Amino acid sequence: MQEPAHPGLKQRLVQLLPNMLTVAALCAGLSSIRFAIDGNFQLAAILIIAAAVLDVFDGALARFLGSDSDIGAELDSFSDAISFGVAPALLVYIWIAQDVPQAGWIAALFYASCCVYRLARFNLGSRAPEVGLTSTHFTGVPAPAGALLLMLPLYVTFMLPQAPVLPPFMAVLWLIVIGLLMIGRFRTPSLKSIRMFADHRRLALILVVLLAGALAAYSWMALICITLAYLGVLIVGWSRDLHTKTKRKRP
Repeated sequence: MQEPAHPGLKQRLVQLLPNMLTVAALCAGLSSIRFAIDGNFQLAAILIIAAAVLDVFDGALARFLGSDSDIGAELDSFSDAISFGVAPALLVYIWIAQDVPQAGWIAALFYASCCVYRLARFNLGSRAPEVGLTSTHFTGVPAPAGALLLMLPLYVTFMLPQAPVLPPFMAVLWLIVIGLLMIGRFRTPSLKSIRMFADHRRLALILVVLLAGALAAYSWMALICITLAYLGVLIVGWSRDLHTKTKRKRP
C-alpha cells in the first residue's frame, strides 16, 4: 500500500486491495493455529496453503497497481512470519511432534526461528541485493515454499489415512531439515525465472487449468506431486551450481 503524501489526500479503495490480501493471509495463518489446536489438521493445512496463495497475489497486485510501499512490505513480512513460520511449526508439533515433547518443541522453535531469520535476510537483501544473485532467484527456500514442504508428511497422511503415521522423531528431523533449507546460502528458483515463447501462452493456460482441476479433484495427491517436483527442481539446481563451482576451481 502506498502511503498518501498528506493525511487529507484521498486514495482509491482499489489501492488497499494488496494489504487486504496480506491481512487475509495473516488471518488464515492465525486461524490455522486455532484449528490445529482443535485437532482439525486438514483445515489447518488448507488455511496455510490459502495463505501461501494470497501471499503470491498480494505482491503481484501491489506491483500491478503501483501501490507497493515500505509499510506494505513490512506488513507482508509479519504476516509471513505467522502464516509460514509459527503456524506450520505448531501444526506439525501438535499433529505428531508433541509425542516427543522436549525434542519436538525445540525443533518447532528452531523451524520458526529459521523462518523469521530468512524473512529478515530477505528484507535486507531486497534493499541491498547480494552480488551474483538476480531478481529471478532467492537465497535459500522461501518461507511459503518452506511451509508447504514442511507439511508434506501431512499430505501423505491425509491421502492415505490407513497408512502408518510418520514417527515422531522423523517429524522432529523434518522440522530441522526444512528450517536449514530456509536459511541456506544456496540459490533457489523464483517464478520470475520462468520464461516461455509467446506462442506457448495457450499451453501455459491449459496447464494452469489442469493444475487447478487436479488440486480440486485430487487435492492431497496433487500437493504431494507439486512438493516432490519442487524438491526435484531444488536438487537439480544444487547439482548444477555445485558442478559450476567445481569447474571454476579447476586449474
